[in-house]
Amino acid sequence: MGRKRAARGRGAEGGRARQIPSRSLEAFAEEVGAALRASVEPEAAEGAGDPGPATLPCALAMWELGHCDPRRCTGRKLARLGLVRCLRLGQRFGGLVLSPVGQQCVSPADRQLVAQSGVAVIDCSWARLDETPFGKMRGSHLRLLPYLVAANPVNYGRPCRLSCVEAFAATFCIVGFPDLAVILLRKFKWGKAFLDLNRQLLDKYAACGGPEEVLQAEQEFLVSAKETPQEEEIDPFDVDSGREFGNPNRPVASTRLPSDTDDSNASEDPGPGAEDGGAISSSEEEQTPGRGAEVWKGIKKRQRD
Repeated sequence: MGRKRAARGRGAEGGRARQIPSRSLEAFAEEVGAALRASVEPEAAEGAGDPGPATLPCALAMWELGHCDPRRCTGRKLARLGLVRCLRLGQRFGGLVLSPVGQQCVSPADRQLVAQSGVAVIDCSWARLDETPFGKMRGSHLRLLPYLVAANPVNYGRPCRLSCVEAFAATFCIVGFPDLAVILLRKFKWGKAFLDLNRQLLDKYAACGGPEEVLQAEQEFLVSAKETPQEEEIDPFDVDSGREFGNPNRPVASTRLPSDTDDSNASEDPGPGAEDGGAISSSEEEQTPGRGAEVWKGIKKRQRD
């Protein structure tokens, strides 16, 4: 009897495993659209008899290690909202697991896996990775996120320092479910900034076919990012181009005229009565240099007056 029950148990599990792929991506996309409408229009959801928070069509989970400030932890906020389930150390997750020990990047090839089994993240501090027991956070589909820039207030502008909600959102965008990313990021005031900062990269990753193409797109972007500043720094028409510092108050097209410029203009266009004096000064200057200098000073004084 015991063996038969065990066999039934395995058969039941096998039946569930066979039923999992039967969920089509079209049906999942419809559920995503309904979740987005419920998130954007909560009044309509309440009128339909669903006063609670918008539920997601796929499972979200996280291993929480208590490294972060609870007031700033995005994963804990999502858990309080009922959008993320907390896992214990040693507990296994059957979906896609974002982990630093993963061997390949998230790609659109993971679309069916995410739709069927969901996404899990590891909520730990970037400064305490060495003491994080990644071996106790088990999963069959470990993945890495490609190069992206953080928009959270703690690590804004830093590459690859994403928070939990940013990691969830990035995964959804790459596998082709950007509406799920919008639902999560709407819970944070700065959420839209993450999409604005990484829109170009996310579109490139989402257009790839597999993890190899995602890695290639990441490397191409990093190479172009290194070359682009060097090309833009050098401007042959700007005297300050290439310098570490420049004077923002310096005129663009002209520099300060030398001190004797007024003298040259005065000799070319002398004022009234200066023609005779100028002729005299030039002729006498050849004979008596000392007196010519005095006469020239007098001419300049009259011009100033």
